[in-house]
Amino acid sequence: MKRRSRHFECRFFACALAAAMLLTWSAQQVVQGADKAHPLLDILQSEMDLSMKGLVGADDIKPYFIEYTVSDQHSISISATLGALTNESENRSRLLDVSVRCGDYACDNTRQIRGQGYLGALEGRMGGQTALPLDDDPIATRHAVWLATDEQFKSAVRRLAQVKANLKVKVEEEDPSDDFSKEEPSVHIGPWVEQSCDRVWWAERMRKLSRRFRDHPQIYSSSVSLSGSAGNRLAVNSEGSRLQFGRGWWRVGIYATTIAEDGMELWQYKSFDAHSPDGLPDENTLADAVDQLIQELKALRDAPIVDPYTGPAILMNRASGVFFHEIFGHRIEGHRQKDVEEGQTFAKKIGKEVLPSFLSVIDDPSKRQFGKIDLNGFFEFDDESVPAQPARLVEQGVLKSFLLSRSPTRGFTKSNGHGRAQPGMKPVARQGNLYVESTKQVPFAELRKLLIEEVRRQDKEYGLLFSDISGGFTMTQRWMPQAFKVMPILVYKVYADGRPDELVRGVDIVGTPLTCFSKIIATGDDPDVFNGVCGAESGMVPVSAISPSILVEQIEIEKKQKAQDRPPILDAPIASERKATAQR
Repeated sequence: MKRRSRHFECRFFACALAAAMLLTWSAQQVVQGADKAHPLLDILQSEMDLSMKGLVGADDIKPYFIEYTVSDQHSISISATLGALTNESENRSRLLDVSVRCGDYACDNTRQIRGQGYLGALEGRMGGQTALPLDDDPIATRHAVWLATDEQFKSAVRRLAQVKANLKVKVEEEDPSDDFSKEEPSVHIGPWVEQSCDRVWWAERMRKLSRRFRDHPQIYSSSVSLSGSAGNRLAVNSEGSRLQFGRGWWRVGIYATTIAEDGMELWQYKSFDAHSPDGLPDENTLADAVDQLIQELKALRDAPIVDPYTGPAILMNRASGVFFHEIFGHRIEGHRQKDVEEGQTFAKKIGKEVLPSFLSVIDDPSKRQFGKIDLNGFFEFDDESVPAQPARLVEQGVLKSFLLSRSPTRGFTKSNGHGRAQPGMKPVARQGNLYVESTKQVPFAELRKLLIEEVRRQDKEYGLLFSDISGGFTMTQRWMPQAFKVMPILVYKVYADGRPDELVRGVDIVGTPLTCFSKIIATGDDPDVFNGVCGAESGMVPVSAISPSILVEQIEIEKKQKAQDRPPILDAPIASERKATAQR
């Protein structure tokens, strides 16, 4: 299956919560504070208690675990093109997810049914959303919860029968781990997050910024947008967890496309993320970003297409973050280590060296910021009511652990707070804030010198410098090649003979992970943040990756797929407008 992550996709999970004192009491993780619990929590608790007592299916099957999760979202979207508004909208939604497990912790209805193939496995991962009333009406809310619970329980009973039948006819499982981990219940009542912005002021700002594209008729489509939301999560489960927390997320996105004379479609995207509208850049910073994007896109239009190549390269910090997210982060997600359809690249490599000894990797979703940069991958509790916590994945090159949800795998019986999903999907282990740390750091200027030395050592004409990467995908299932593709958008040739760097286009990075990791030579001392949204089995979730620039001894690139249509035949209307203005 392909796992994708792109920094230009906008989704609405972000952060901003007041801190509270953490106390341990009655085998629960309890946060004490003066924040008021939403009345919906009591409704959910009451319905769950009734369901746990009253639901009984065929063969006296009862649920051993139920969890209700509510996502309450207030979002705003404003976008403009060439000085004109194209969208201005505000939306409010409240969605319920119901998780019902039948059987027991060792074996329940969520166990993989072997031999189903990808579509069958995907069906087992689908949850189901139920819209809840926005006005807290108790009767209408209870009715919706009651129906959703009944549907999920009946589905769980049917699937448990399929699981038991599958176990009888298939060979012994490679990983006999339990299906669900026992965790300490968490109780946390945080403040109800409410955020908004001056829509009139922001709409005028989007118009003004987008108008800057009018002077560039070679750019065929463009937009400047504001997306923002305040999201709150409520959760209760039959183990005793009771949660209320929220976060805000705001992004300004700048997007533009053009077509080269040979038909290649080219695009550029820049974004700025913050936990609140006040954290977004001022107008001058955004205007500079628009102008920079325009110049980069026009330069790409005239840049030569690069030929397939293998040789040394530097991936700059943000590009390196995407690189590690794609080719490493997805392969250490815990559920992939026991899924028999997966390649299980690292399943039996705990305690073994998987990266150069100067590299360590940690995923810590509890961090709100890196320096002054807000992190997309921040969350307080994962989507299985487990507190977010740091997972030390690699220490000095040696694999120590995996990203873990409440699905145990060989040697790991507890979650480390990485069970994540978009509403309507079932959680699996996913990345949050992935940190790449290095003890072999040099200033970037020195890293560049090392690149040129490596180019000469390999008797190459040039090396490559990847300045920015849009995203990519990796294939992790056994029936597919265990390979990845990462899609750069700004790539330069760095010549060994001292010629100026040359911008090129039409490049995709390809390869296999184990080979690629072994080729990392050194890193810069310049860590930076990639903020994005990642898609996999459990849907789209916000993520961050923090990495320094890396020097790779050998990387392989191939030509990007190219359209064959010529650019538009007639001049753009904005070109005619410029001519008419000049003649006046």
